[in-house]
Order: sequence, then structure tokens, then C-alpha cells
Amino acid sequence: MDAGTGLRIAVCFALLAAAPPALAELPAPVRAMIDAAIATGDEGKVRTVADIARTTNPADTAEIDAIVGKFQTDLAARKASEAEAKQAALRKADIFDNWSGRGELGGFRGTGNSANTGLVAGLTLDRQGIDWRHKLTGRIDYQRANGVTTREQFLGRYEPNVNVSDRFYAYALAQYERDRFQGFSGRYAVSGGMGYQALKSDDVQLAIKAGPAYRVTQFVDGREESRIAGLVALDFDWKITDSLKLTQDTNAVAETGSSAVAIIDSRNTSIDLVTGLDATIYRSLKARLSYSVEYDSNPPPGAVQTDTLSRITLVYDF
Repeated sequence: MDAGTGLRIAVCFALLAAAPPALAELPAPVRAMIDAAIATGDEGKVRTVADIARTTNPADTAEIDAIVGKFQTDLAARKASEAEAKQAALRKADIFDNWSGRGELGGFRGTGNSANTGLVAGLTLDRQGIDWRHKLTGRIDYQRANGVTTREQFLGRYEPNVNVSDRFYAYALAQYERDRFQGFSGRYAVSGGMGYQALKSDDVQLAIKAGPAYRVTQFVDGREESRIAGLVALDFDWKITDSLKLTQDTNAVAETGSSAVAIIDSRNTSIDLVTGLDATIYRSLKARLSYSVEYDSNPPPGAVQTDTLSRITLVYDF
């Protein structure tokens, strides 16, 4: 062996001796734990498992970061693809597609000084488009006390709205009510204005809207009044747990949200407040406990200003 070859061999051994030791691979049980979290697709679970893995295996932090980084990149790409597919489907949909809804049915009965029985039924249909949303609502309240009908109320409502920006929207509203026990055989209202989504998260949502309104009231005594009015409404949703939601219903944007709505004119102000608590029984089936207050500042002769009603109903989402 000549001197040059010997020199090259010596240099190679010196470089090998100076090289840092190879990094140990991430232990198989730890990798399996991270892979199991990734398989759920839950970002929160992946983040939690990754934090534990970094704490227990600090020498493998770089490898763990690389695994989590790839998961986040893949997840973002999948979400973008799903959003694009959803947008494409909405563009191709006709007027009969993309409708969802909920049916509500319940009753109540009391005994003692009086015997009260009641029935409430409701149906809400909702169509969500790219920018437009259409909502149809119908409700019937029927009650008998001591063999005499004491409540017979009908409500029908149609509300389209269109997104102006991420949080602002424009709305229109057409509404019909009938309640002879409150003194009117028909009450019609139309309104239009602007709404704002003040809170917009998975657990809490708050929407506010306001605009001018026009209302026509046909009284049971044959009189009719037409007045310019204003509408103010608030919707609130709070998802307390996965199976429990606090709501206050309104005729505005949120279907099950908490809300209050007021129609104000110079002669009569109407306020409708509905607070509810939804509890999931099984998948799309819920039990709903609600309390409503209906107030008219200037009711017809013989009628009182405030009506209240407690309801226990079953709600089915479809």
C-alpha cells in the first residue's frame, strides 16, 4: 500500500470518528400512538398526543414535528378539496336540492282546578346556497281547557337572506299570524334590512338584525289597521356540551338559536321571546323544553298584553 492510499484511509477513519452519532428512530409504540391520533382526523387529539410524545421523547422532537407537519398539510389540502367540491355541488344544485329541516311535535296536560291539554306542532325547512339562504317556518299551537278551546295560534314565515360579507347579510321577511284569542284573525308583516353575525364559532353564535317593516292587522271585530313599523331581532346559540344546547328561538337567521324579536310601531309594539333547551336523545332526535313570552303593548279590547307558554316537544332533524 502506497503512502497516498494510507493517507486516504486515515482521513476516512478520522471523519467517521468525528461524525455525530445517528439519531435513534422514534420508538414504535410512540409512532403507533401518533398514527392512531392522526387516523381520527381530530386536530386536537393529534396536538395532545404529539405534545405528550415530545415530552417523553425529547430527542425525537424533530421527527415528531415532521409527522405532525405532514398531517396538518394533508388536512388543509383535504379541507380545501372538500370545500371546493361543496361549492361545485351548490352551483349545480336546482331549487329542490340542499334542503334540510326539522319537525317538532309535543303536548302538555295539567290536572287540578282545571284540566288543560295542548298540542304544538312545527316544521322548519332550510336551504343553504353559496351566498343565499332560504328558510320556511310553520307552527301550530292548540290548547283546550275544561272542554273549551283556549288557544289556536298559527304562524307561517318565509325569510331569504344573502351574504354581503363574511359577517354581514341582507334579509327579507314575510310573516303571517292568526290568533283569535289575542284578538286578531290575521296579522301580516313584511320587512327587510341588514344583519350582523357578531359571534361565529362552533359552540357560540350570535346574530343581530334590524330593518323597517310594514304590518297589516285584521281584528276579529272586522277592523283593519296598516302601519309602518321597525323590526329588531337577536339570535343566540350556545352549545353547552355535545348533547345539550341552550337556545332562544326567533324568526331570524339561527334555526335553533336563542333569540328575541320586536316589531315596533307608533301604536303597538310586539315582542316575541322564546328560550329553549335541547337535549340529544339519539342522533337526529332531541327533546326540547321551551318557554315563550308574547307581548303586545296595545292589545284589542278584552285581550291581555302578555301570553306565556311552556312546551315540551320532540324534535327530529332531517
